[in-house]
Amino acid sequence: MRVVILGSAAGGGLPQWNCRCPICETARRQPERVRPRTQSSIAVSADGTDWLLVNASPDIRQQLSDTPALHPREGLRHAPIKAVLLTNGDVDHVAGLLTLREGQPFTLYGTAGILDSVNANRVFDVLAADVVKREAIAMERSFAPLPGLTVTLFAVPGKVPLWLEGDGLDIGAETETTVGAMIEAGGRRLAYIPGCARVTERLKARIAGVDALLFDGTVLYDDDMIRAGVGTKTGWRMGHVPMRGEHGSVDALADVALGRRIFVHINNTNPVLVEDAPERAGIEAAGWVVGHDGLELNL
Repeated sequence: MRVVILGSAAGGGLPQWNCRCPICETARRQPERVRPRTQSSIAVSADGTDWLLVNASPDIRQQLSDTPALHPREGLRHAPIKAVLLTNGDVDHVAGLLTLREGQPFTLYGTAGILDSVNANRVFDVLAADVVKREAIAMERSFAPLPGLTVTLFAVPGKVPLWLEGDGLDIGAETETTVGAMIEAGGRRLAYIPGCARVTERLKARIAGVDALLFDGTVLYDDDMIRAGVGTKTGWRMGHVPMRGEHGSVDALADVALGRRIFVHINNTNPVLVEDAPERAGIEAAGWVVGHDGLELNL
């Protein structure tokens, strides 16, 4: 199984277009210290020819351009992307669908709850129904989006997308609107969880033994954005478990048998993005890799 991290940042990317926090400014001026990153997405293939795109980032055009394996190869119009899977309805995971409207056939997969949020917004009708098939997938039911590739969706603690929030917001509920994807090929397993509000015993049991885990790394500490002076929301309020601190993912997952541990969906205020920062060294000493665009895994 071949896996490419197309985008490793949270919403807004790095540097965020309107942000002058120290990390964004360093990314602009010293990219050798802070790598610029696009918004969260990966591509997976069992054969290196046909690809599954997991989440469609607003930066998808740049990501496809930067990844030769995803360039057209045949005739006048062609795309190696044969399927797209959504793990939630967040803007940074669905807005890229609008870029994939150029009459190219593929199948769009997601739970009924996730697809309902897409179907309810008529702007996504630019993906013509006779070209892009939409298929709802039941939780915990394995399906094959591509030959040789099997995917199983499972609930993780989360919340509804920001643009669908109402008065009765339930953060940390396990529903079909925020899911993880267990992706398997050739006896190898990848768990992709770009959004997760907390690490539970059920989640730990679900991912134990995988060959690689790509996990929510939005914030280092719950109050990253407050410390940076650019916002008032905590990681918990945004539906993202912090790496460190009480109930942080690093400690919570320390006793789980895993292959590679890689953080993705990293917010621009997270200090682990700075290559020579002590926070980065601490995360790496704990056995984690801070994901970056273009990082490739061959499992």
